[in-house]
Amino acid sequence: MYTVTTLFGLVITVLGLVDPSLETCDNSPVTALLVIDVQNDFINGSLALKNSPADQDGYEVVPIINDLIQNVDFDVVVYSLDWHPANHISFFDNLNLRSLHPSSPVSADDAQIYDVVTFSGPPIMNQTLWPNHCVQGSWGSEYHKDLTVLDDRIEIRKGTNPDIDSYSAFWDNNKLSETTLEGALRNHSVTDVYVCGLAYDYCVGSTAIDAADYGLRTYVIENAARGVADVTIEEMRNRLIGAGVTLINANDVKSDMQTCGATYPIHSTLMNVIMLLVWFLSTHGN
Repeated sequence: MYTVTTLFGLVITVLGLVDPSLETCDNSPVTALLVIDVQNDFINGSLALKNSPADQDGYEVVPIINDLIQNVDFDVVVYSLDWHPANHISFFDNLNLRSLHPSSPVSADDAQIYDVVTFSGPPIMNQTLWPNHCVQGSWGSEYHKDLTVLDDRIEIRKGTNPDIDSYSAFWDNNKLSETTLEGALRNHSVTDVYVCGLAYDYCVGSTAIDAADYGLRTYVIENAARGVADVTIEEMRNRLIGAGVTLINANDVKSDMQTCGATYPIHSTLMNVIMLLVWFLSTHGN
């Protein structure tokens, strides 16, 4: 009979064989940085995060993102822009342009900025009411002047339908209309996406969850994102973890990429160990 020491030694051997630090990256990941909505209105304009309940400063992500662009060798860099028509459904000032459903938790007369109402549609939909922001062609819709914006970027404009909001850079909020982002990533054979920008609890998080749904290894660079409210930031963090998204610090991105995504393969590592142990016991036991 084989001893516990023998089996333990086998486990250590297998872990050593599949240790990500020893990988040669023969199948190197193809990486994309997704820079979400680093626009004037979210930094010092009509929807500046520093004036939102969490009191976070959107500008703080700019130097961190610039450093990532300049010092990490991403295969693809994508920028998204909120790009709303003036009559957009999410604007508080447009509340009376559409009828509310009887189930709306707040009436049109009582609603305030940041409240959630329910529009009749079709389709029936819940909508957070925001200050007017990122109106197409306005100063507020432009990239912040200090953000590094590459000439060879992929640019995604979202929220262009006046009747449906779009937090994710992949889809509108009702999953009725898809942007060109997934196709662009597929055309570049992207396997790993690193998501950053504004705002963590809405557009950054929604983009990351959709990326994970497409089967991409997905990371949110937490110190390169800022959010609107503490409650929704924590709710989004839990959703991201539940979706299998890895939360990472900007300082760890380069080393993570150099080790073939060391944070990702732990489940396959354990499965390899279990399968080999089963084989060993079934073929060498008494």
